[in-house]
Amino acid sequence: MLLHEVIEFAAGATPATTALVGCGRRISFAELDDAVARMGTALSHATARGERIAWFSDNRPEMVAAMYAVPRSGTVLTLGNVRHTPEEQVAMLRAATASIVIGSREQLIGLAPHAGELHAVRRWYCLDGLDDPDGRLPPATLDAAELLAVDPEAPRAGLRDDDPVWLIHTSGSTGRPKGALLTHRSLLAASLNTSLARPVLDDDVYLFPFPLFHVAAYNVVIHHLARRTVVLLPRFDADAVLDAIRGEGVTTTSLAPTMLAMLLDHPDRSPEDLASLRRIGYGASAMPLDLLRRTLVELPDVGLAQGYGMTELSGNAVFLGPEEHRRAGRDEPWLLAAAGRPSPLVHLRIVDDDGTDVAPGAPGEIVVRGDQVCAGYWDDPGAAAASHHGQWFRTGDVGRIDDAGYLYVVDRRKDIVITGGENVSSREVEDILSQHPDVATVAVVGVPDAVWGERVCAVVVWRDPTGDLGAEEQSLIDWTEGRMAGFKRPRTVVSVEEMPLNASGKVDKPAIRSSLAGDAT
Repeated sequence: MLLHEVIEFAAGATPATTALVGCGRRISFAELDDAVARMGTALSHATARGERIAWFSDNRPEMVAAMYAVPRSGTVLTLGNVRHTPEEQVAMLRAATASIVIGSREQLIGLAPHAGELHAVRRWYCLDGLDDPDGRLPPATLDAAELLAVDPEAPRAGLRDDDPVWLIHTSGSTGRPKGALLTHRSLLAASLNTSLARPVLDDDVYLFPFPLFHVAAYNVVIHHLARRTVVLLPRFDADAVLDAIRGEGVTTTSLAPTMLAMLLDHPDRSPEDLASLRRIGYGASAMPLDLLRRTLVELPDVGLAQGYGMTELSGNAVFLGPEEHRRAGRDEPWLLAAAGRPSPLVHLRIVDDDGTDVAPGAPGEIVVRGDQVCAGYWDDPGAAAASHHGQWFRTGDVGRIDDAGYLYVVDRRKDIVITGGENVSSREVEDILSQHPDVATVAVVGVPDAVWGERVCAVVVWRDPTGDLGAEEQSLIDWTEGRMAGFKRPRTVVSVEEMPLNASGKVDKPAIRSSLAGDAT
């Protein structure tokens, strides 16, 4: 099966069913299928097979259409993070050698000063029309409405289920973002796996509040496979979420724990606002026990479910269900430390550095085999080779499996800071902070944050420390504005006289985390 066929088959079976609600529009499966066919046809005429089509916008129905239409055209949808700075976006476009860029007016205006540097880009399309009295759009920008103005034709010939369809850049621990290539097969396998672990009911209405440029977008595919309605928000906003749940009768949604806390704390929330909800899936960071218990009390009819996965797995592969959360809230809090059990179509092992199974219950690297593993990394065969033990994908995470079959993630890529659901590469932030003339050495770690799960903390050795370290620390935070995306900027700077080193002479980040945890107690 191919990705665009999810919509094609749904339109054939239930054409009048609402596929998508968003931006004030209600779109049936028949209408969405027509948009997918038209956009796919237009892109087929404008590209060669395998080219990269970059997309920069907040969530909107056209972006969902592109998730299916770009694969239908035999090209690869490169999902751009709108929270990144223009410089970061340009680096991604260069790495992907994107030939077409489609985006909102705001995003294209930000990229316009760099258009001359992007030699591979042949066409720019604006999603908001061509009203540009100040001439701030890239030269010769086209109206994206043209992509829907062609007569639909058959999909590009010769498409295969192992063709890459989405290119999503990850924040790797090395600091260099890697472009994971997700295929028709991997995305549909991940969707099926999640459907087995979290069945979609016949009357479900699903609310998607995350950015579509993350792998979490596979949740849209899951619900379209089941021919259910997806309610789309431009971006997370607690007021809009409450309005959408109440107005659309939403039964299931995905939230980061931070988002869930914002809903529960909303001053205008009434019991009726969340009355239709039956299940909340969460991820991106761990669920605090006090938030879990509060949710079980305030939303007793809502089942909580979490998943463990990553971009390279095209979504989640391990699941902890509602009953286990209820048990955790009653008298088995240790269950919250578990990521869950693998879905039936996933084979998971815990291995040592040589790829040999460790003793039962012992920690080791989590490796995964299954159709949902990505096809590799864009233009980086070395990274693709390093990420595998034969057929097994190396997650880079350390875990263990208990006697009941539950996976526990012991060390989840500690060099990645997960703040508000966004992955931040410590190395990337360190590379930028090291350019400050007063910084001698810097190490970046994540520290617990009640709102965002973690916040970015920079530990600094100064070249010539002044008497007013507080002012110097704030000055460094201020200096980062415009040099990196807002969510990557350090919220805390800690000054030290010397950086702790391990036996290999490398910065001892576990010691730094332990010291910061001790300071917080």
